[in-house]
Formats: sequence, structure tokens, C-alpha cells
Amino acid sequence: MGSISAFYTMPHPPIVIPEIGRGEEKKIRATFDAFDKAAAEIASLDADTIIIVTPHGPVFSDAVALTYDNSIKGTLGKFSAPQVAFKEEIDIYLTEKIIEMAEEEGIMTAEITKNSAKRYGIGYELDHGAMVPLYFINKKLSGYKLVHITYGMLPKIQLYKFGMCIRKAVEESDSKAVFIASGDLSHKLRAEGPYGYTSEGEAFDREIISLLQAGDVQGVFNMDCNIVEKAAECGLRSYYIMLGAMDGYNIKGHLLSYEGTFGVGYGVMSFSLEASDTDMYNALLESGKRRFSEKINNSDPYVRLARESLTHYLLYDKYIDYRPAYVTEEMKNTKRGVFVSLKKEGQLRGCIGTIFPVTENIAEEIIRNAVEAGTQDPRFSPVAEAELEEIDFSVDVLTEAQKASKEELDPQKYGVIVRWRGRTGLLLPDLEGVDTVEEQLDIALRKAGIPNGADYSIEKFEVIRHKE
Repeated sequence: MGSISAFYTMPHPPIVIPEIGRGEEKKIRATFDAFDKAAAEIASLDADTIIIVTPHGPVFSDAVALTYDNSIKGTLGKFSAPQVAFKEEIDIYLTEKIIEMAEEEGIMTAEITKNSAKRYGIGYELDHGAMVPLYFINKKLSGYKLVHITYGMLPKIQLYKFGMCIRKAVEESDSKAVFIASGDLSHKLRAEGPYGYTSEGEAFDREIISLLQAGDVQGVFNMDCNIVEKAAECGLRSYYIMLGAMDGYNIKGHLLSYEGTFGVGYGVMSFSLEASDTDMYNALLESGKRRFSEKINNSDPYVRLARESLTHYLLYDKYIDYRPAYVTEEMKNTKRGVFVSLKKEGQLRGCIGTIFPVTENIAEEIIRNAVEAGTQDPRFSPVAEAELEEIDFSVDVLTEAQKASKEELDPQKYGVIVRWRGRTGLLLPDLEGVDTVEEQLDIALRKAGIPNGADYSIEKFEVIRHKE
């Protein structure tokens, strides 16, 4: 009977590798030392399989991706270190067993081979989310096989269940495995860093580390979506899968290092496990149902109608032909442009809107745009019914536009419309990264294909934002 003998969270900063850092790695010495310590522990376990979950392989909206060829290669050439190269043998037997068990649970997987990668239009190579941890491990351990997994944008409870499938597959094999959840924490820790600063970044890192140390699985699943989104992390989905692989145990996390020197949170943790009778999977399901019910009950009429409209369409393949009792007189009697946005785990999942009303009232506008946001946004695959509980809806109602001069604009307060020779560009207000009037106008002009020097007109409008 196989087992997973150790679990780790590991970040993946290429700069920690001396061939890339060229001295800069000394600024995150604690992270380097923690990698080295973890690698030594893994080597002492004489693991024959490394299971690694990464954010930087092929990410699918509806499936978890698993490398399914005999081996996979990669180099750190994109980080100016092509001499740092990897060739890892894939544990085909265990990978196949994980896929089979996931399919039994209704969890979609994508098998990534050299041929399937070509069909998907992606490269077949090892990503740095895997290579950075393996760099340290390979200095101390050889002869192991790799299970290489890239998380998908599935509901987090499905990712947890997928982790349970991993453990079950290992236990039904002869593998002596180690599990690594690769992922950086917040990318928003320093104003001078590559991604800027938000207070939510620091809050996220403090909270996720504390929750993992306490083994508070429900706490991890109940983190504030707004904080998660603004933190700009890339490790949480890896952690969901790891926690699923630890289902049936009480967990205690041990922080080996944490640094945010370069504006990105790097946390290395190990875990100790103690058998438990707690049915965490079903506890998470029940908790999720309660939170969803509370969200629906507390929703204002605008977002409630958006959710009900898309839900009805996905269930019955047609628009709702009734107006719920909660629809207000304003929604029935006022015409306005409306944008409906869908977010999943803080990431945009669809957004469609109308600058000017094209239907009889706000309610009709919401119904139309909610369905299109969920099914017609060309940037995303259509929303599936199973995703609805994981999605947060927001509705932006545009006020009537007024002519304005450049001096009257405020990108935090006003959206802008620019017009020139039949071309129209619009930008909503209060967008992250749009801090000046010049930036706002430049983006709106580019969206419309209007030259900067053109004699364009400007209109401003406000947005009344309704969120779940």
C-alpha cells in the first residue's frame, strides 16, 4: 500500500536559483535555506514519486491538466539560465490511476502529451512552477518519478475532491510519494515591486499562513473573495488540492520561511498529520451551501435578477419569461445601459454590457446581459450550471452620459465615452491600474481606434455598482 509521506507548500521565484539570481538570491536567503531544508527532508524519506501541483502549466477553465507522456523536459532559459535544464520521468501508472479516479467522481481532466499539446496549441515543457522546487530536490534526490499536475479553474470543492482522488490513487499503488503545492502568495506587497501594493496583499498572506498553521481547512475555504482577488496570489488552488489530499487528518502547518522582499510573498511550509474522524469534505459542502444561501438572501434585486436570469437560461435554454416580485419600480420603469460581470475566485469569468439601453428597461437589460456574460463572452468558455455557486455577480448601471471637458474627468468617479467619426470608446470608472485622466482617455481611444490627435468629443458618466 502506497502513501504520501510528506506535504509542502513551496513558492517558485526563479530569482532564488543562483544561476538566475546572480547574487540577488541572497536577499531571500531564508527562502533559499527553507528550500534546501525541505529538499533534505524529502531525500531522507527516499521518496520514489514527487507529486507537484503548479499554476504555470496548461490551465483549463473546466479541467485539471496532468502530464501523460513518458517524460517531460524544461529549462530556465526564459530567465536567462538555459543551462539549468530538467528531464523528468513521469509516473504514468500513478497518473493514469489519478485520472481514472477523478473521472469516477465526475472531475474533468486533460491528459497532456506531446500530441495533445499540439492540438491545444500549447508547448509541451516543464514550467517554472515545477522547476524551481525541483531544482533544490534534484540536488539531493534522484531516481524518482514525477506526477505533474496543473490546477484548473474548477470550483474549489472539486479541487479538494481531486486531492482526495490523488491520495486514494497513491494508497492503491505502491508509491512512496511526497506532495508539493507550488504557488506564490500575494504579488502586491510593495509599491516598488513589479505588481504594486495593496493592503489586501499583506492581509491575505497573514491570513493564509495562519490558517494553514492552524490546519483550519474551512477557514481557507471561507477566505474573503475580495481579499483573495486583490492579493493577486497564484497558490490558493494548489492548496485546495493539497488539503483534499490530506482529508481525513487533523493538520498542523510548520512555517519554514516567509519573505516578501521583492513584493511577492514566498512561503515554505511543511505539515504534520494526525488521523481524524472528521468528515471535512461534507463539512465543506454544507458550509458552502450555507454561505450560498446567505449570499442569495442578502443580494439586492439587481444582482439577484442577474443570477436568476443566467441560472434559468442554463437550466431551460431560454430567457426567463416572468418578472420576479423583487424587481423594483425603478428597474421596470427606467432605461439605462448595464454591465453584468461574473467573477470566480476573484478572477473574471465573463462580462457583457451595453453603453446605451437596447431594451425597454433596466430589468430587461440585466436579463439580456447576464445571459450573454455567462454564455457569449468570447474570452471565456460558457459558464456551466455546476459553476454557478462559485460565481459572484455584479451589475453596473450607467447613469446618463453628459458632455464634459478633460478637466472635469476623474477616473475614480466617472467613466468616459470618447467619440470621433462614428467611432465610440468607453471605459468604466474606478478600474485597477487606471489612476489618471490621461491613462483613462488613452485606453478609451485605443479601444475605439481613435488617433490621439483626433478632435474627439468627451462624455462622462457615473456607475451605480451592485455586488453580491
